[in-house]
Amino acid sequence: MPLESDHRPRSVEGIPVLGTVADVADVSRRVGVDIVAVHDVDKLGGLQLARLQWTLEDIGAQLSIITPVTNTVEARAKVRRAGRRMLVDVAHSRPQGAVAAIKSAIDRVVAAVLLVVALPVIAVCALLIRLSSPGPVIFRQVRVREHGRTFLMYKLRTMTVDAEARLAEVLDQNEVGGGLFKMKHDPRVTRVGYWLRRLSLDELPQLWNIIVGDMSLIGPRPALPHEVETYDDWARRRLAVKPGLTGLWQVSGRSNLSWDESVRIDSDYVDNWHPIRDVLIALRTVKAVLSKDGAH
Repeated sequence: MPLESDHRPRSVEGIPVLGTVADVADVSRRVGVDIVAVHDVDKLGGLQLARLQWTLEDIGAQLSIITPVTNTVEARAKVRRAGRRMLVDVAHSRPQGAVAAIKSAIDRVVAAVLLVVALPVIAVCALLIRLSSPGPVIFRQVRVREHGRTFLMYKLRTMTVDAEARLAEVLDQNEVGGGLFKMKHDPRVTRVGYWLRRLSLDELPQLWNIIVGDMSLIGPRPALPHEVETYDDWARRRLAVKPGLTGLWQVSGRSNLSWDESVRIDSDYVDNWHPIRDVLIALRTVKAVLSKDGAH
C-alpha cells in the first residue's frame, strides 16, 4: 500500500491497491486479513509503526516486518533489544574456531578410511583406463579453493589426452552457460570414462585432496581459474569455504543444473552451513550416485 492517499495507483504489477497505510486497519477488518507484512519500515517511522501494531492487535491481525536480509535461514537469526529498538543478530554462516577444527579433522579421517576402502576399486579403474586409451591414469588440474587459493586436484582420467586442446571444438555446444562448461555427449570422453563418470568413480582420487587439506567432503563444486575470472560478487561467495567432493550442487541435479542454479545452490550452502545439513547431503549423495542422477 502507498503511504499517501493522493494519486495512488489502482494496481501495482497486476495486484490491486486497496488503500494507503492509513487504511490498513479498515481494509484488514473488511477483508479478514490474518497477517499484515510491512516492508521499508523506516519510511513509516517508529510512532506510525507502533500505532499500526496497536490497531492490528485490536482486530486480531498479526504484524510481520520484512527485513532486507536474504539467503539466510531462521536458525541464524536472533532478535534482541537495544534501547527502544529491536535488533536482528545474524550468526556466522561458516564453521568457526573449534567447530571448524573438528570439521576438518572429521573430513580427513573419513577421507582416509574411504581411500583405503576404495584402493582396490581405483586399481581396477586404473587398469581399465590404461587398456582402453593412451595417456596417464590420473588427470591433474588446477582448481580454486577458499579465498581464491589454487591447488592441484586429482581425478581418474575420463577423456582423451588432448581433451583440453580440443575444448574450442565443442565450446559452442555448452549446455550450462556462465563460466561452466558441461556437455552431455562430449566426444572427448572415452568409453571407459563415460562409465566412470556415470558411477562417479572418477572422483575417488579427490579423497587425497581432502586428506592433505585442499578440499572438504562436503562443499561447493571445485572451480576452474578461468571460471573464477568471470565471477561476480554473488558467485564469488562460493569461494568462502573449501570446495567439496560432494555438495548441495551434486544432490540437486549436478550437470542438469544451469549456471545460475549452481551459483544459487552453492551460495545457499555457504550462507546456511550446519553439521546436520552436511550429514543429510552425504546421505543424499549416496542416493544420487546410485541413481546416476545428473552424472555425465
